[in-house]
Amino acid sequence: MKPRLSVVVPFYNVGEYIGDCLDSIARQTWADFEAILVDDGSFDDSAVVAKEFCTKDSRFHLVQQDNAGLGPARNTGVDHASGEYVAFVDSDDLVTRHGFGLLVRTLDRTGSDFAGGNARRFNNSYGVRPSYLQRQCFTRDRFATHVSETPELVLDRMVWNKVYRRSFWNEYGYRFPAIRYEDYPVTLKAHLDAVTVDTLAAPVYFWRERESGDSITQQKFQLANIRDRVVSAGLVMDLADRALPSIRQRLHAHFTQIDLPAMLSAFGMVPAEEEQQLLGLTHELLDRLDQPALDEAPRFDRLQFAALRAGDVELLRRLAQYRSDGGPVGDVRAVRRSRSWQLDYPGAREAAVPQELYQASDDDLTLATTVREVAWVDGKLSVQGTAEIRHLATKRSSSLRIALVIAGRSYPLRVRRYPMTDLQGDAALVGFEVLLGRELLAKCTAGPAHFDVRMRSGRVRRRDTLRGQGPGSPGWPPGAWIDETNWIQPGPGKDGAFAVRRLSDPCRLTSVEQTPAALVLHGRSSFEQPSLFVTRPVSGGEEAVPLEVDGRDFTARLPIRPIIEETNPDDPFTQRTTRAFRLRGREGEEQLLLWTAGDRLISRAEGGRAVMLTRSTGGYVNLHESPIRTTATAAVAAGNMLMVRGPDWGDVEFAWRRYLPNSDDHIDVDCRQTISDDGWAAAVDLDALIPAESAEDWILFATKPDGTSHAVQCEPFLSSRLPLTISRGAHVLAVRPHAGTLHVEVR
Repeated sequence: MKPRLSVVVPFYNVGEYIGDCLDSIARQTWADFEAILVDDGSFDDSAVVAKEFCTKDSRFHLVQQDNAGLGPARNTGVDHASGEYVAFVDSDDLVTRHGFGLLVRTLDRTGSDFAGGNARRFNNSYGVRPSYLQRQCFTRDRFATHVSETPELVLDRMVWNKVYRRSFWNEYGYRFPAIRYEDYPVTLKAHLDAVTVDTLAAPVYFWRERESGDSITQQKFQLANIRDRVVSAGLVMDLADRALPSIRQRLHAHFTQIDLPAMLSAFGMVPAEEEQQLLGLTHELLDRLDQPALDEAPRFDRLQFAALRAGDVELLRRLAQYRSDGGPVGDVRAVRRSRSWQLDYPGAREAAVPQELYQASDDDLTLATTVREVAWVDGKLSVQGTAEIRHLATKRSSSLRIALVIAGRSYPLRVRRYPMTDLQGDAALVGFEVLLGRELLAKCTAGPAHFDVRMRSGRVRRRDTLRGQGPGSPGWPPGAWIDETNWIQPGPGKDGAFAVRRLSDPCRLTSVEQTPAALVLHGRSSFEQPSLFVTRPVSGGEEAVPLEVDGRDFTARLPIRPIIEETNPDDPFTQRTTRAFRLRGREGEEQLLLWTAGDRLISRAEGGRAVMLTRSTGGYVNLHESPIRTTATAAVAAGNMLMVRGPDWGDVEFAWRRYLPNSDDHIDVDCRQTISDDGWAAAVDLDALIPAESAEDWILFATKPDGTSHAVQCEPFLSSRLPLTISRGAHVLAVRPHAGTLHVEVR
């Protein structure tokens, strides 16, 4: 009997990764599939791993061919597939346990030609984080839509986060070209050919970003890679020529914003003998792009475009190096000349480009804000960040006003200003702190109150909402009681603004006990006779938890062993499953359970797996179950030492690790570690992390006795207390979380 789904997995020399990839496919809740494994001439042990899977699981089949490239290997896989539906998985990536099932069931219900879902990027250093383009295309569930009515689908470049109806695939005879970036020509044509498509916001695919930078998409500065990128873009623009004008415009804008600037960045890295070839390739793409799209690009990009047209390789090199060295995109200094502003681009020679590219309009001088740290200080909410007008030096004569806007009414705040590093990398008066007292916070409502920021520098005045939350406490802002019944929770508001909400008498967890067999949860409900449900936000479903209720107070016993034994993780990389808690009343009223049970997680390790009760980014109760991964719960600096602590879950050695550019090679600085009843402690001399010249990023790694290592996880309550900023001479070290792992940035 033919399987309903065929999964095509081409592979070439991925022995280090293919086992995890195939294991994630085998774990699918959708069991009615075949996996066609196409060996594209591997000469490592990839085929050995693939054959082992085929031996132990009859759903896996191996096809071998001489090396022809990813596109032809995918074509071979489709030729051998027999399913009603077809999907593609790259051999170093992972699929979520529920992904294929979600996509197939959606297609069964809607009859669409194909369905796609959201994706995540991951690696061992930075953990799991959203994938930029997929985050834009798959923001919400849409059924029976089309690229003509959902124009952001023009940006949907990848083939691997989808399930296609095989009859649709055969009808249009899709074949992948023998180039890199082979996905986009096929994906866009499918969007144009389809009658309807479905999009799901749930993540169905995990896209690996290798530390070595040796995946196809990470080799973007190699000349052969750039050549294929231009060919792929040409094929895609040929399709757009026959599409609706709105699709063509969106596509040309996308190539102008993403592909062309990425290719121009290569001028800072390619050897001199390849510069003329690079000039020709980038010029080829530039010539295909519509002028209106080029005119809408940032001024810095347009300067590069003009240098490209002029053939000024020296200027292109200088501008590319400026960008790669951390020069902010478009954030160059503006100087007042007569009645207009002129932008001062480092290294630019005005003779090579039109003079108008140096002229800055008022629209270029926008307000830039960030949130750097959120904390409670003596009962007041402290918000620290930066504010500056782009392109202008922030002088002491400038003024900054910040107000909290609650239900349309503005409440001015006292602003403390101090020097910080500005967008140019210079020390300037851009830092600020505002303190919000309990009397003002009590005026807040359940709707988000935002911060109105107004800045004046000379004659230039700008206004915007406070936004730009950084890692650490801005992403995990701590909440607090301002009286017996009102809780204040900072966090994200509308359109990315930083906001404050007041929760009046919320359903909350007040304390937790641990027994040998269970976690005992104590809490208080906002309504009488509540019921408690545990839900899985990623994969769906809920399970009732028995409650002992006394009025609005409740107690729930959560047995640990059934949670550990149910090893069907939602996250295929960390092997972690997240559960949330929801209280429901007799009248159908419902609330998530807020964490008010102190500032430390509750954890239990058993049988190689760990259960952690902690908080979400919004302050609600989460239960995480995963294999044991070393977790940091505290970080302190004392003298010249940085000390990190966490629960002792096994024998590991600690080191701060820095990866060399585009390489799996790394430098480790070993820690001095101790073990006590409170857990492990790893200490490092801060001077050992300070570089001789450039800035560095260090990641705390734990290595097991068998030599395997993983980045240490940063527990949410620790994230809410970070960043920890340390000054050492001319350097500043910042301890921050990034995508759930612990880092030290040295600048």
